[in-house]
Amino acid sequence: MALNITTKQRAYLKSLAQTMDPLFNIGKDKISPELITAIDEALAKRELVKISILKNNDDDIKETANTVAERTRSTLGQVIGRRFVLYKPAKMPKIELPKVKKA
Repeated sequence: MALNITTKQRAYLKSLAQTMDPLFNIGKDKISPELITAIDEALAKRELVKISILKNNDDDIKETANTVAERTRSTLGQVIGRRFVLYKPAKMPKIELPKVKKA
């Protein structure tokens, strides 16, 4: 259930994530159900999380990011190096995305 966000909204999320430290590290243990639950809970509280993939994990980074996004029903904001950002709006959103202009 990825949210369709515009390029402008994605850029805004990237700017917010730039100063964030990764909350989670994915290492040789790969993606566990416990990790997905923890990421989902963090998304519910923060809406935006940064995740790092450690060097001892040799999985494809984009594939891993897409898998985590899919399992947490969040939107992949960006993949840069060995890190990626996920966004999932809360029921009462704290992050206000730039408005979409209607044609």
